[in-house]
Amino acid sequence: MKTARPADLAVVIVNYNTGPFLERCLTSLEERAGDASLDVLVIDNASRDGSHRAAVDAHPRVRMIENSSNRFLSPAWNQGIHETAAPYVLLMNPDAEIWSGTLDRLVALMEQRPEVALLGPLIRNADGTPYPTGRRIPTVAEAVGHAFLGPFMPENRFSRAYRMEEWDRASEREVDWVSGACMLLRRAALDEVGLFDERFLLYAEELDISTRLRSAGWSVLFTPEVEVLHEGGVSTGRSRRMHLMHSRSMFLYFDKHRASGWRRALLPFAWLALRLRAEIVSLRDRVAR
Repeated sequence: MKTARPADLAVVIVNYNTGPFLERCLTSLEERAGDASLDVLVIDNASRDGSHRAAVDAHPRVRMIENSSNRFLSPAWNQGIHETAAPYVLLMNPDAEIWSGTLDRLVALMEQRPEVALLGPLIRNADGTPYPTGRRIPTVAEAVGHAFLGPFMPENRFSRAYRMEEWDRASEREVDWVSGACMLLRRAALDEVGLFDERFLLYAEELDISTRLRSAGWSVLFTPEVEVLHEGGVSTGRSRRMHLMHSRSMFLYFDKHRASGWRRALLPFAWLALRLRAEIVSLRDRVAR
C-alpha cells in the first residue's frame, strides 16, 4: 500500500480573533504557492469572532484544529509542527499575506542552501514601507538604549544599530534573527535542536529559536525575493498585558542566553528595568489614546 507523499511545504497559522485577515492570508497562500504543494493548517486558539470557521469554509483544502482555550503562540506553533510532515514549515501570522513572489521560491532557496535552517522574507508594514525584519542580537548596551529610547525616539543610535538601519534590505543577507510574522523553518534543523520553547508564550520566540539554531551551526537568512504584507497587532493590540508579556519574554531570553558568568548578577536589575519599561510604554499608549 502506497503512502501519500508529504507536501513540499507545510504552513502553520495560529489564529485568534483576526476577523477578515485570516481569509486574506489563506487566499494569498493559494495564489502565491507557485509549483509548491501545500499542507495548510490553522490552529485556532478559541476565537470568539468566527473568523476561523468562515475562512476555512472558504478554503476547503485547509485543515483546522480548534483549541478549547488560548494556548498562545509557541505552544500552538509546536502543535501545528507536530501535526504536519513536510520538510519545510512556514509559520505565518494570520494578519499577514504573501504580497510578491511565490512560496516555491522559498522552498527552492532552502534546497539550494542546505546550511540554512531559518529563512525570512521581506516584510512590509500595512502602508507598504519595509519592516526591519532581519536584525542582529543587540549588545546589552544596545538593548537598554533601544528599550527605553526606542518607544519615544525611534531613530536613536541604539535602535538604529539593532535594526541594522544602514542596510536597505534589497539584498540577501545572513542575519541573527528574523520576524516571526513569517518565517520558514527546515524540519531537519528543528529535529536537531528541538521545537519552540513554550515558556515564550508571546514575543521573543523567534529570537530564542534563531539563537539556538545558530549555536548549533545553522544559518539564518533574509531574502527579498518574497514579500509579505503584515498588518500587525490584530490579535494582540497594545494593552498593558501585552507589554508585560513582552517584558517577561525579553527577561527570559536574557536569562537563558545572555546571563552567564558575572551577568547573572544583573538579572534582578534586568527584571526591574523591563517591568519599568512595560509600565512606561503602557502609560504612553494610554496618553496617546
